[in-house]
Amino acid sequence: MARHVQSAPPPVDPYAGDRQLNSWLDRHLGPAGHAAAKDRLAALAAEVDGPLRAAHHDAENHPPTLVRYDGWGARVDRIETSAGWQAQRAGAARHAVVALPYQDEARATWGAAARVVQHALLHLYAPESATFSCPVAMADGAAAVLSRPDVDPAVRDAWLPRLTGTDPDTAITSGQWMTEAQGGSDLARSTTVARPAGDGSWRLTGEKWFCSAADSAMAIALARPEGAGPGSRVLAPYLVPRYAADSPLAAGAAPDAPAPGVTVHRLKDKLGTRALPTAEIGLRDAYALPVGDPGQPGLVRAMTLVVVTRVHNASAAASGMRRGLAYALAYAGARQIAGGRLADSPLHRATLGTLAVDTAGAFVLTGHTFALLGRVEVGADPDAAAELRVVAPLAKLATGRLAAAAAGEYVEAFGGAGYVEDTGVPRLLRDAQVLPIWEGTTNVLALDVLRAVTRENAAPPLLRRLDAAADLARTRSPLVADILAGATARLREALTEVAADPTAAQVVAGARGLALRMAYALTTALLVEQADWGDEQAEVAARLWARRWLRGDDIAIDAHHHLELLA
Repeated sequence: MARHVQSAPPPVDPYAGDRQLNSWLDRHLGPAGHAAAKDRLAALAAEVDGPLRAAHHDAENHPPTLVRYDGWGARVDRIETSAGWQAQRAGAARHAVVALPYQDEARATWGAAARVVQHALLHLYAPESATFSCPVAMADGAAAVLSRPDVDPAVRDAWLPRLTGTDPDTAITSGQWMTEAQGGSDLARSTTVARPAGDGSWRLTGEKWFCSAADSAMAIALARPEGAGPGSRVLAPYLVPRYAADSPLAAGAAPDAPAPGVTVHRLKDKLGTRALPTAEIGLRDAYALPVGDPGQPGLVRAMTLVVVTRVHNASAAASGMRRGLAYALAYAGARQIAGGRLADSPLHRATLGTLAVDTAGAFVLTGHTFALLGRVEVGADPDAAAELRVVAPLAKLATGRLAAAAAGEYVEAFGGAGYVEDTGVPRLLRDAQVLPIWEGTTNVLALDVLRAVTRENAAPPLLRRLDAAADLARTRSPLVADILAGATARLREALTEVAADPTAAQVVAGARGLALRMAYALTTALLVEQADWGDEQAEVAARLWARRWLRGDDIAIDAHHHLELLA
């Protein structure tokens, strides 16, 4: 008997085959703006379907290694990465995945919507980048903080062009060295100390516990300036060169040697994101440059970086969900079961359709966050800034949880093949688990949402959007209008209780549930806005999302009937 081999066809073209992405770009860029981005997006999609997908597999199959000593016993702390990882690095630079929103030409073409185009680039690039999307995110965050007007122009001019370069030979990425073993997400317990060197530079001493993209040319590190008081507000961000080539303390050293005072203790053995070099790093009088005035409370400057990386985290979640759905759909179209194709099973169609609803919601929530970020950066829109303050943590926490749940379903959709490492499918599950953790767990972000609505009055712009969307939906979809209006009324009641006593046990204990309800209601509103523009897919997704996440309905039958439209 001939041995049967199940075919695993590739998914559809990630740009041309993504109806939701194209419709979103048509609305937010206009026909001319989308046309101006089309060649750029098509070129990236073609590489994703070919050499970048191959590079992804190579990097995943050849994870980084740490070489502590050379053959003569000298400490070198060299992180060796695969050819695939280097190809991903080059691809990200060549396609301006970081650089685009900083380019004068892009801002002249798209204005604030340059961030919308970047969102589309990330949507194509990230899912099969072997998590090179992580150094991309941190490079973007570092570029954003270096772009602040309170940063020394000499520091900005030396490093920002390298972070936003598009030449693979000179473009760099950044790490982010914030957490320490004793404090974790409690930055107030940070013990890394910075002392001035007298020449404008500083020296950092401390231990950083989770340093992603540890092979990057630089990092943004948080430290407590010598003599500063306790707490987190006084912490300041510093730029730390990773290699001797950029450290004036390393005269005579090989350019790729570690900068003096920077020691890589070990690489992390992680559940997922295995191609990404993540390390524990020790600092002993390491050369550093202040990012802004260390004499002023610096956590607000560091939050410029954190907001950007949270937005990228949401992008990684939403784009990963979309690519996982595309693979599951392709497999279902090829897989034969009793009674015909797996894709024709009403039960499997209902499962995939429900996943498509969740994917649609994650996409619009992420896309809205990028749009807000662009409006803040180009035009300094105060309304966008107020909304972004609460939407960034909401988008990150909600999409992270959705992506982790969806990844489990995608693995299951492949049956036994989904549990076999060399199919590549198990990576979907492993890599998704970092998304609810990196840049703040669900609980940490829920508390951040509480701070935003109580200390910074960030709820009103969100509530206004929900009210407006309920009015929009009244004619086309009265059911959605009623569900959203009811959810908004309940949110107002909950926010009134929060305002009365933000520290009450019932308020703090309920922070996660409140934040998720806010995110689900906002996502409904965003789908309604897209539907009102004339998007039939968004109209169906809005109805099913509202029923699923705001009312708790089982949407299986409708998801089955609408799979082709939703996917």
